[in-house]
Amino acid sequence: MRRTTALVSLALSAVLTLVTATPAAAASRIDYIALGDSYSSGVGASGQIGLCLRSSNAYPGLWAAANHPKSYRSVACGGATTDDVRRFQLGALSRGTDLVSITIGGNDVGFASTMITCTLVSEAGCQAAVDDAVETGETVLPGKLDSLYAGIAGRAPNARVLVLGYPLLFDETAPSCGFAGLSVAKRRAINQGDRELNAVIADRASAAGFEFVDVTDDFAGHGACSAQPWINGLVILPPTNSFHPNGSGYRYGYLPALSDAVG
Repeated sequence: MRRTTALVSLALSAVLTLVTATPAAAASRIDYIALGDSYSSGVGASGQIGLCLRSSNAYPGLWAAANHPKSYRSVACGGATTDDVRRFQLGALSRGTDLVSITIGGNDVGFASTMITCTLVSEAGCQAAVDDAVETGETVLPGKLDSLYAGIAGRAPNARVLVLGYPLLFDETAPSCGFAGLSVAKRRAINQGDRELNAVIADRASAAGFEFVDVTDDFAGHGACSAQPWINGLVILPPTNSFHPNGSGYRYGYLPALSDAVG
């Protein structure tokens, strides 16, 4: 009888341990590395430092502050391409890495030059620039992503890898988009380009066995030019903040997406 009671007690204890385990407790065992470009380093938010413009207010830092992982390091860098991540960021990974997050691909298809072109030229010129970016995304980017993802898997074979996409940058309904704002036609063209880019990234992430995290719904209704934008429009000082998430975008857009994905 005593043995049966002891076994029941042990079973109940195990169940209670599972039931009462919290995400924070699980996170405390995670070694987390953030890779990627400006959308992971935190460009657009406050507190940017260094040449890579890293901010603790980017979504990786916000997640780490809320969940207290065993270790956390961001090596994401503003302006990074897939080649830059392979050359300069993968060294942060190891067999002990448990979680990796990354945004990448926008600079490979000419994000900055496309946005400058669309700001300065006609609607037809903007559409042509977006079309060129989409073509690069469909023909050149897949191979670069495959190479990068293979490098991540090789350096961190035990890690769960979350590949986060890009938000649609613009509200398409507002007739006006502020100082030097883009027309509705230009905004639609850029947003469609974002959709095409996300589709390529999602496809190659899946092929690598990684998890793609779509953030478009998380940012819905909060694009640049909306009543409550979570993405900066054109910014004069510093210009690098232009067309990047602001503090609200990282906290209320990217962070919930990452948190939901991690579980």
